[in-house]
Amino acid sequence: LSNCSAQLVYFQLGFPCTTRSKAGFQINHYQARSLKVEAKMDSGDGETQLAPVKFETPSGQLLAQILQSQPHLIPVTVDQQLENLTAEKIAQKEKAAKVPEDLLYKRIAEVKEKERQNTLEEIIYCWILFKFMENDIQMTPALSSSGGPVRDVSSLPNQEYKLQSIHSQDALEMIQNHLNLIMGEQAAAPLDTVVEISNLNLGKLYAASIMYGYFLKRVDERFQLEKTMKTLPPSLNEKLFTERDIKPNPFMDMESLVRMTPDGEMVDVEEDEETNPNKLRSYVSRLDADTLQRYATIRSKESVSLIEKQTQALFGRPDIKVLDDGSVNAKDGKTVTLTFTELTHLVLEAAGFGAFLWEAESHVESKYHFVNS
Repeated sequence: LSNCSAQLVYFQLGFPCTTRSKAGFQINHYQARSLKVEAKMDSGDGETQLAPVKFETPSGQLLAQILQSQPHLIPVTVDQQLENLTAEKIAQKEKAAKVPEDLLYKRIAEVKEKERQNTLEEIIYCWILFKFMENDIQMTPALSSSGGPVRDVSSLPNQEYKLQSIHSQDALEMIQNHLNLIMGEQAAAPLDTVVEISNLNLGKLYAASIMYGYFLKRVDERFQLEKTMKTLPPSLNEKLFTERDIKPNPFMDMESLVRMTPDGEMVDVEEDEETNPNKLRSYVSRLDADTLQRYATIRSKESVSLIEKQTQALFGRPDIKVLDDGSVNAKDGKTVTLTFTELTHLVLEAAGFGAFLWEAESHVESKYHFVNS
């Protein structure tokens, strides 16, 4: 993913597959599994990395050390770092008021603002890592080294149940549908089916799943609140939105939210699932287009940048070239071989990352205003 192309949308993957089954592609709560990934979590110099993205700012490096040695101190340390950022921002504004026309000072202020943005990103990222650690979940290491071949595989323990436990049952049902949409015609294939996919497409899928998890956490909070307050509508009387009702969104494709017919007609829902007012899926289908658009949009540039960095750290930076005619050509790059079980793990991890991103962004915003209104 690159900054020149922030449009991340749902896409259906075409997998080469030789075996089929009628078992269906489902999240399994009971079957023990292990995940093998195409890398080891090392920094290239023999040192162990805490996460795919490296911490570079002083605040980020401090938080990384605390996360490894005394993780229980992360919440209070994060709040302290945010207080420091707030004090620094206020002091800078006071100085700017004294020299409003000083071009050199304006340039210095721009550099300082960029430094604060980088610090915010790493604070948010550290909070996400803290939540993964709190749930006893090991994150997937980078699948490829920069500019080199895909490395030897290493194993992660079975974490599917832990990844599922991040979400409410309502949200988990929608993630199941997200998986089925991704698999398309191969949804009925056995879970041990081996597929090949390019790093580029796997990165797109991972990023889209992060944003889907972010959306689900955001809308599920409102849904659970209305459910608790007993303010949900008693029945599904309003027409479901159509794809044409939604404005183009650079962060989320609406097809991942509600099933649509190819021509954009109203969804033909099943009475027992889609029209149940106590189902998140039914609740989402009743949201007006503007509300849905708002919920499906990442609120801050820091979070967008983190999604890009996490994806690039895992799957490598895509080989993007601008052609003579001005068009952009992105090569698929290396090919990754993995099973549907491993693909399920990656999607669940990405959805969990998105849910934690929403929580981290919200917590940081409560201490230091930075999100778009």
